[in-house]
Formats: sequence, C-alpha cells, structure tokens
Amino acid sequence: MIVGIAAVAVALLLAALNLRYGNLNQDEGWYLYAAKMVRDGKAPYADFAFTQGPVLPYVYAALYGVVERLGVAGGRLLTTGFGLLAALFAAATAWRAADRHRAAAGIAAFLLVGCNVYQSYFTTVVKTYALCSFFLMAGLFSLGFRHAAAAVAGGVLLALAAGTRLSAGIVLPIAGIWLIFRRERRLDWLWFGLGGGAVLLAVYLPSFVSAFEQTRFGLLQYHAGRDPGGLAQLLVFKAGFVSRFVQAYFLFTALALSVFCFSARESFRNPFAVLLWLCGAGISLVHLSAAFPYDDYQTIAYPILAAAGVASLLPRLPERWLSPGLALLLLVSVAGAFSSPVNMDWFVRGRDRIWWRFKEQSDLQHLRAAADIVRQSTAGNGELLTQDTYLAVEAGVSVPSGMELGPFCYYPAMPREQAEKLHLLNREMLVELLRQSAAPMAAFSGYGLAIESPAIAPVAEADAVLFNHAVQARYEKIAAMPHFGQGHTTLDLYQLKDSE
Repeated sequence: MIVGIAAVAVALLLAALNLRYGNLNQDEGWYLYAAKMVRDGKAPYADFAFTQGPVLPYVYAALYGVVERLGVAGGRLLTTGFGLLAALFAAATAWRAADRHRAAAGIAAFLLVGCNVYQSYFTTVVKTYALCSFFLMAGLFSLGFRHAAAAVAGGVLLALAAGTRLSAGIVLPIAGIWLIFRRERRLDWLWFGLGGGAVLLAVYLPSFVSAFEQTRFGLLQYHAGRDPGGLAQLLVFKAGFVSRFVQAYFLFTALALSVFCFSARESFRNPFAVLLWLCGAGISLVHLSAAFPYDDYQTIAYPILAAAGVASLLPRLPERWLSPGLALLLLVSVAGAFSSPVNMDWFVRGRDRIWWRFKEQSDLQHLRAAADIVRQSTAGNGELLTQDTYLAVEAGVSVPSGMELGPFCYYPAMPREQAEKLHLLNREMLVELLRQSAAPMAAFSGYGLAIESPAIAPVAEADAVLFNHAVQARYEKIAAMPHFGQGHTTLDLYQLKDSE
C-alpha cells in the first residue's frame, strides 16, 4: 500500500514538472488548433489538413474551454489526465491478467508506466499518445471480463484507439482472433466485432464519403510519402528506433528479458497475458515498419507491454519477494526517472563547451510572452501569419487557411489543384499568401518557411530568399525572441507596415 501511494505521488510530480517545464513540441500546436477548428464547426480532412485519426480533435474540442482559459498549458492538463488514466488502466489490466499476486502486479505496472519520465513527458505534451493509450488500456481491461457487455465495450474502446491513431488499429484483429480461439468466451468475438465495427464506421466512414482523397492523404499518403533516403539510412533508422526504446524503457526491457529467459513457458499458459504480449508486439512491428520510426511512437504500446510483463513475471515469484521487490522497483524507477536526460531539458538548453545554458524561463512562459505581443497587436481575435501554430493557439488567433499543419504544410512541387483540395500550399500558393495576407502580424521561428514536404527537407536556398523578401516587403520586424519553442530557435515577430 505504501509503495502504491508513493508511486502515485511520483507519477503526479513527474506529470506536473513535465506540464510546467517540458519542452514545447510543434505537434502541440496543430493538434490543439485542429480541436479549435472542430469546435468552430469544421471537419478534419474535409476542411483542413490532418494526419491522424479524427477522434482527438473531437474529444479536445468538447473540452476546449480549458485551452481557451489556460492556453497550451490547458491542452497539456487534458493530456496529462488521459495519460494518468492510461497508467491506472495499465495497473488494472495487469491486476486482471495476473493469475496470482494481483495487487502486486497492479502496483508494479503503475510504477513502470506512471513513474517513467519519458512516458510521462510524451503523455503530458499534446500528442495523440495519451488519449490513444487510455482507449487501448481501457479496452483491453474490458476484455478481461467474460461478459457480452464487456466484449462490446472492449470493441468500442479499441476502435476509438484506432480512430485516434491508426497504428493502434492492429489491436482490433489481434483481439478478435484471440476471442475466436477462446472457446469458453462463446460469442464474445461477435459482440466485440459488432461494437468495434460500428465505432470504426462511425469514426471513419463520414470522412471517406465526404472527403475521400483528403482523408486518404492524411491517414496514409502523408506518412508513406516520407523518404528515409536509401537502404543504409533506413536500417540506421530501424536500429535507432530499437536502441532508443531500450534507453527510454530500460527497466521494462530487463523485466521482459527476465520473463523470456526464466518463465516463458509458464507465462504463456496465461491466455490474457498472451493477448497483451501480442497486442504490444503488433503495434511495435507496425511502428518499426514506418519509413521514419520515431521512438516516441512506442508510447502507446508501452503500457500494454508493461502490463504483460508484470502479469507474466510476478505470479511466478515467491510471496516473500513481493514487498521488497516492489520497494526496489519503486527506488529504481525513481532513480531512473530523475537521472533521465528528459529532466535536463526542464532547465537547460544544452551545453556550450563546458558551460550549461540554463533557461531564463520555461518554454511555456516564453510562449506566453510571445503570445502577449501577438494579442496586443491583433486584439486577440485576428489572424497570425505563422507556421508555429502553438503560438496562434496561445494567443487565441487563427492562422491562414493551408497553414494548419504548421511546418509540414508546404509541398513545393504539388499541383495547385491538388494542394487546394488537400488544404496545403505549393510554392506558388505560399508566395501568394506571403505577398497578399491581410494578417496584422507575422511570426516565424526556425521552423517557419524552412521545411518542405514530403521529403521533410530544408527548403531550397532560392526559395528561402524569396520567402524572406516577400515577408520583409510587407512586414516590419518588431521583436526577435531567441530560444523559442521546439529546438529553441529565434522567433521573429513582424507587424504589417502602415502602407499596407
């Protein structure tokens, strides 16, 4: 009990520190801006470009009042809530999956998930991971009960996970096949399929019917279009994905190796634990197959794998080992959390030779300072010409149509007709926007007018010069804020010249 209370306290502390001091991420801007668009009556894909399932914008739109009051911090507060719920459901799932020592399994699972600072950071900043993990773990927990209603609930929740992040969709067929082979579950596979199928249709069918090309682009072509640059570079990306996963989740990796080395035969006699392993492995393989397999993708798979690991290993341990083992797990988790490089980013911007560059204020405070300047010049209800969408969210203003994806809205070679249909900008359209925008202010960090898609490469040098001239012809620089936002680049703030 004491270990469990301490674990909750550590998890809350890590979440609070990540919320207040965690580095900004560009994704936070366009996810929250998508929620704002939905709140204002727009639809993902059909009315603006979006690259994940549509569930998150609708969920956050319903709660957008928190963002209006607190800005990006409000979005982080919502995300933190879903992340902590995911950790709690991971604990409940481990409790359900373990065939003995259930309380210990639940506490251990919560420790592994809630007290991992890497996991805490990526379920605090506004991304799809926390909401998707919540749906995944709640759905798998439901499948632990032998009841038709639980099967329906499991299907509904796992379908919502797939509607939040498409890679989570692999869990649906895995769980469905698992139910078919569980003869004692009788028709649970049917109820699961009905619940999940109905929700999948409700989530995706309207978008594909009303905006097929835009939906296909956002969910599939946008991601498939990224070019890793050859076989050698592709293999490096894959190896780096595995290496960074081990680094971020080292304690779990050691636990998993222990399971497979010392108790694999006994563990795989537990059918529910087998389901968890299969689901976690399935998501991991989908992520590994991506052209750019970022390690933080695994944030949605990790709670499943953690629950599987403790449900497999702890029941095999003697009871006398449980209390000291949990205490040791708590100490190691805390030591790992507070020795992680993630913590360093709370207070420093890196190192100059032997000197640490300490942050004068947190990234969120810096964002608020920039937003104050924008609000003063736009009266809080105008338009901001920017690809830093988190600045627009913080200031409570709009961005021009076509810029909703921030730095990744620019496809220089895309035909105009296609770009207009997909709510993106090609070279001609971006130049026109810079030369004709009526926005009273413009703001560009090191990510602004700097990235071209689909290769995710720096814009051509000639284009960069053209964009800069177009901005300076109509806008006057009024401020420059160093160390701003993701990557801590310089944010240049411009005001429309009086003659305009």
